[in-house]
Amino acid sequence: MPLLPEARMVLHASGTWKLFVLTGYEPREWLAYSFNRAEPIPTVPECVAVLAALGYEVRGGIGWKWDATTTGTRRRMFVKVPVRLLAAPVAVPPVGGAA
Repeated sequence: MPLLPEARMVLHASGTWKLFVLTGYEPREWLAYSFNRAEPIPTVPECVAVLAALGYEVRGGIGWKWDATTTGTRRRMFVKVPVRLLAAPVAVPPVGGAA
């Protein structure tokens, strides 16, 4: 299974949840969306709606999975899922705000 594109949602350094679509290995290439909140954690339907607004969908049959990165003694949790481009972007009004 190809590694990219992949959607990841993290609790950003700003203290709010952000969803990124990793489309390349350079972060400046990634699409991003900020939910502008720390709580409650965005739901799967909210994330799916944001992905659709960005022109992506979850690859069939694959679910979201929690993972973590470790930098020194700091561990950062994130949720990820493989995605693919939609044939045509869907006009879905996202919740929250653009990044």
